[in-house]
Parts: sequence; structure tokens; C-alpha cells
Amino acid sequence: MKNLWMKQMTGNITVTITGQGAERFINKLVRDNISIWNVRRLSSEAVSFQMFISDVRHIREAVRYHRVKVKFSKKVGLPFFMKKLKRNVGFIIGCIIAIFTVLFLSNMIWNVEIKGASPEIEYKINNELKQLGVKKGQLQFFVDDPETLQRKITSKIDEITWIGVELKGTTYHFQVVEKKQPEKQEATSPQNLVAKKEAIIVDYFVESGKPLISVNDYVKPGQLLVSGTIGNEKQPNIVSAKGVVYGKTWYKTEATVDMKTDYSLLTGEEVTKRGLKIFNLDIPIWGFKKEDYKEKKIEHDEKEVKFLKWTLPISFTKTTIREAEVQEKTYSKEEAKEMAKELAKKDLQAMLPEDSKIVSEKILQEGTDNGKFKLTIIYTVVENIVKEQPIIHAN
Repeated sequence: MKNLWMKQMTGNITVTITGQGAERFINKLVRDNISIWNVRRLSSEAVSFQMFISDVRHIREAVRYHRVKVKFSKKVGLPFFMKKLKRNVGFIIGCIIAIFTVLFLSNMIWNVEIKGASPEIEYKINNELKQLGVKKGQLQFFVDDPETLQRKITSKIDEITWIGVELKGTTYHFQVVEKKQPEKQEATSPQNLVAKKEAIIVDYFVESGKPLISVNDYVKPGQLLVSGTIGNEKQPNIVSAKGVVYGKTWYKTEATVDMKTDYSLLTGEEVTKRGLKIFNLDIPIWGFKKEDYKEKKIEHDEKEVKFLKWTLPISFTKTTIREAEVQEKTYSKEEAKEMAKELAKKDLQAMLPEDSKIVSEKILQEGTDNGKFKLTIIYTVVENIVKEQPIIHAN
């Protein structure tokens, strides 16, 4: 039956025919190509069937030639459904407004909690959050995801080491760890200070104990620097030696840099697409321009929709597609050398204590091999070479 589904959308109706000419009446409809189905005999003179509401006018014409009575019942389809909606339009509009109101309020920020921060740091964090849009009354759709918020706040506030960001319902929770130098506990047991590595003494400061070294002395690992035994031999006094001893130490590092490298450069051209995701079905809403980029970078952001405390399987998506160009860069020997030196220095600084200082460098070996520049450097570093050593047997 052609376009059956579309006709059903227009509505169908159950018809009951009563009279001696019921069969002839039905045959007439069939000859006129009127679609009928579910034909049932109710009695010797009564038959029921279903037909499309658009074909009812043919029944009115056929009744003129047949002695039958026609009764209509059980109206089904979109037109009848729309009539019911019109009768209850006020209730339906109220329900829709209520649902959208709850959805709107469920996706709004109602509270921001900051824990672990001093009042001063909390004030700074609140100011940064306001600039990022994290404040009461703001919709969550317009706020960065927790990982992005964590990265931005940490980079802007130097006084914090780490900040945890968690979204629970309509509340953002921030857990802060401030940069605090742990207080060094006073040593209660007797101890000496010895060298932890080979070095040449540059400077020292002894708070307690007896220094056994001088500036420019060469010391080996384990050598006694500051003794915890003071006084004379007859009446020695055992203390906990304290102080710092700075010495020149040496580090050998290697670095390798490619003489040729590919890098991606954004051209500034981009296409932004927005959509609605229901379960795993992506429905485009805006941004239908087709991008024809040979190289591209894609950023995808997804904002979930919440209803009260539940997260619905619905989310708003934003996809940004940026055009990129891949270019090849060939470095000269001098450029590769400078890059290798910078790389080696950064690697060394990452492993040195904070109070250390690189004072000089000397290149031991350099050269190219298979398109790579290799560099070996000796760095001279001034650092605290002290290591605590308990005095086990004290007289």
C-alpha cells in the first residue's frame, strides 16, 4: 500500500456497517480502491473495518446507494492526538516550562567551596575563578572543564603547589595545597656532617660542631666535614653538628638533537561545529561548513546535561577544527649545538637541589651522526655537599 505510513499519520477510524447490504457496501469500497483493513463480521448484518480518515468522504457517497447504517468509533492518529493536546495545552505548557526550569537550575553553579587555603590565598583563588566564570548563577556550559580550570589556576597563582577541582552536582569543590617549606626538625641525636660526593670546598657555615675543612680543600665522599665532638679529649662534648658546606661538584651530561624536524603551524583558519549528543547519536545543530584541510588539529569539548542529581545521556558538544601546516626545519650546526646545550642544562637543573648553582660548563665532545647532533658537556656546580651521619658510639 503506497505511502501507508504517511496515511496512518493522518489518522484512521473504525467503521461499523449495519444492514442487509453490508457486503455489497464493502465491495463497492474495494472497487473504488479505498484502503480498508481489519474487516470483521460482528453479526449476520453487521461488519466492522478500519480505514483512513481522509477516505471517509467516500463512505458518505456510498451510503446513498446502499441501505446500511454507518457508525464511527475508535479514532486514532495525529489529528485526533493534536485535538487532545489542544484541550490540555495549558497543562502541557506548564509541564514543559517546569522541566526546562529544572534542567536550567540543575546545570547552574549554586556553590563554590575552597578547602585547604589560607584566607589570603582563598581570596586570590576566588578572584581568578570569577574571571574564569566560576561563580554562583553561572551556567556550567560556559565554564571550562575541571582539568582546564586546574591548569589555569595553578599557572596564575604561584603560592599554590596543587589544586584539585571536582564538580559534584551544582557545586564546584577546590582542594588546595599551598607551597610551604616543611620545618626542619631539630636533630636530637649526636651527629657528624660528612661529604656526600667529591668536591672542592667553596664556602661553609657551621651552626654547631667543629669544622674540619677550609676553603679550597678537596674532599672525597664520606669524608668528615664537621665533627659533632667538641671540647678536649679528657672532657669531650657530643653535639648534633649543624651547618652547610658548599663545594664545587661536576656532572657529565649528554644531549642529542635532530638536525631536521617537522613542526605544525596553525594558519588561523578554523571551523567550529556545535551539536547535541543523545546516547551515542550525534545531532548537528550549527556549523555545517565543510572543512577541506590537509592537516588539521581538532579540539572536542562536551558539556553534560544534568537533571537534579542525575546526569542525563544528553550533552552539548563543541568541535573546533583548525587548519595546520606541517613545515620542515633544518638546523645549522651552531643552532643544533645551542639547542643541545639548552636541553642538557634543563635536564641537569631538573635533578639538582633548589639551592644549587651552575657556575661553568665545558664541552667534551660534539659532532653529527645520522642526521643527529650529539653533545657531551661537563658542568661545574656549587651545591651543599653535606650528609648527616649519626654518632653511634659516644663516650
